[in-house]
Amino acid sequence: MTSDQPIGLVVLNMGGPDSLRAVRPFLYQLFSDRELIHLPAGALLQKPFAALISMLRAPKVRLNYAQIGGKSPQLEWTNRQVQGVARALGERFHPYVAMRYWAPRADEAVRRMRADGIEQAVVLSLYPHYTDATTGSSLNDFARAVKQHHPQLRYSVIREWYDWPGYLDALANRVREGLERFHEMARDEVAILFSAHALPQKFIDRGDPYLEHVQATVQGVMARLGRHSCHLGFQSRSGPVQWMEPDTVALLDRLAAQGVPGVLIVPVSFVSDHIETLQEIDFEYRLHAEKVGVPRFERAPSLNDHADFIRALADLVRAHLEKANS
Repeated sequence: MTSDQPIGLVVLNMGGPDSLRAVRPFLYQLFSDRELIHLPAGALLQKPFAALISMLRAPKVRLNYAQIGGKSPQLEWTNRQVQGVARALGERFHPYVAMRYWAPRADEAVRRMRADGIEQAVVLSLYPHYTDATTGSSLNDFARAVKQHHPQLRYSVIREWYDWPGYLDALANRVREGLERFHEMARDEVAILFSAHALPQKFIDRGDPYLEHVQATVQGVMARLGRHSCHLGFQSRSGPVQWMEPDTVALLDRLAAQGVPGVLIVPVSFVSDHIETLQEIDFEYRLHAEKVGVPRFERAPSLNDHADFIRALADLVRAHLEKANS
């Protein structure tokens, strides 16, 4: 890369519905992805399955989104993140967002880069931990968009950063902020419960590195906190398949039975607030904790656009480019 050429900074994320009317078509896009949900019966049944399951699930999911304002805030946070990173990197960097299952999609991002005269790009997955189900699917989607709309685009990819020091520092800072809410307790009385998005166990069994990546992140954060006790669970489990264990709810039950005075839940596989933090954790898990007798339940703040997190991502992109150009 020459020093004066503009560089596209593309971030990949899942996306979410921007209205209650968008919930069902969003779910249809989600369940149509064979890289995420692979039906043994073959591709011909994928779209009929997606249509059926999205119709069945939409009413409950609409209620969940209604609890947090009627839409997903993920696009707003993703825009803030990529714009903040681009500002930190300098005026050569032009920000773009490519969502996997809702607008703006990869096709739109690639067409915009072509219209803007961008011939080089860095693609940053906003999933810190690699799995074929999310990062892999998003990268394949982006590659198809480039092939169709801008085949001259040259780009490199940051596909995982679960052990990036700046990321671990920022996440540890959010845990510290969460612990400050238990000011009336000694810190070692608070159970720290990391919660990651679950995957079907078959992904892990066939060699997907997601679990190892999440465990490494938890270890890196705890090394910065100086505590020796923590727990890791997996949330957002649904459907009749075997999921990664333990379930976050089951861990809440266990901690309640042990008589812990407080639980701090830490979203570890999410880099911004969305339905899994604002509704599943803040509503469902909080009510469950009260039901099973956990005296205090708090959630660590999400990374969102905190300055230390934006700085960490900017440093990550710089290090990636330095390595690519060396």
